[in-house]
Amino acid sequence: MRHNRRLRWAAVPIAATLSLVLAGCTQAQLNGFLPGFIEGEAPATNHTERVSGLWVTSWIVLLVVGVVTWGLTIWAVVAYRRRKGQTGLPVQLRYNMPIEVFYTVVPLILVLGFFAFTARDQQVIEARFAEDDVDVKIEAIAKQWAWDFNYVNEDVYTPGIQAQLDDEGPAGSVKQDELPTLVLPVGANVEIALESRDVIHSFWVVDFLYKKDMFPGKTNYMSFVPEREGTYAGKCAELCGEYHSLMLFNVEVVSQAEYDDYIEELRDSGYEGQLSTEYDRNQNLPGTGAPELIEEHEGE
Repeated sequence: MRHNRRLRWAAVPIAATLSLVLAGCTQAQLNGFLPGFIEGEAPATNHTERVSGLWVTSWIVLLVVGVVTWGLTIWAVVAYRRRKGQTGLPVQLRYNMPIEVFYTVVPLILVLGFFAFTARDQQVIEARFAEDDVDVKIEAIAKQWAWDFNYVNEDVYTPGIQAQLDDEGPAGSVKQDELPTLVLPVGANVEIALESRDVIHSFWVVDFLYKKDMFPGKTNYMSFVPEREGTYAGKCAELCGEYHSLMLFNVEVVSQAEYDDYIEELRDSGYEGQLSTEYDRNQNLPGTGAPELIEEHEGE
């Protein structure tokens, strides 16, 4: 009885401490220290919180499973250790139906739960906007080792070059002002068509907590709403050759007025029109149509 009372008194300060710690969590801590969040400001995109929620909840569940597993392991080691004077092996149990049902059913529930929540969130994140709801259409074209961006509705483009090392800065730093830059208006429904000119690449904006592969001959899409102005670092997330590490770009989210001014600057600089597939390295990709028949001519 006295032992139980001591346990209750010990649990009170532990519970109070945990409550205070959780109540004092910052925005970064609540979101698992993931990028894309700034205290007191909107997340980077309309999908950022959803991705963060799935990630943090998964880790909490896995941590609970880990604590239970570690606890049972330590308990078994201590409770069934060899005592002084003991010889031989303890009684061996061949079957324990409740335990076997437990370690079969619980992992099955966890796997099905992870699958269900992942499928639910993925369906929302992968959903494309209706054609009439798209405010800004971008065609992002990956190439070894840079990026080209077509602003489809505005009929302008920006050609990109590989990141250039900055000899005057710290070792390994690059010239930020020469990186390919994708400019987007805040609060707009953005759809990006992802293309590749040569090999497999991957379009990754770190703070967006999302990336998608780019395959030669296939178009993938990303649909999202940028919700906070700022500059976000992007990179290729698929090993694509010798200078993969220098395949960098930036995304600048600006006001609608700044976006309109930027588009006019591109037009005034002569970047009118669209960069097309004529610059693709792969010109022999397999098609999906029937082969054309070559007519035989008499006398040849």
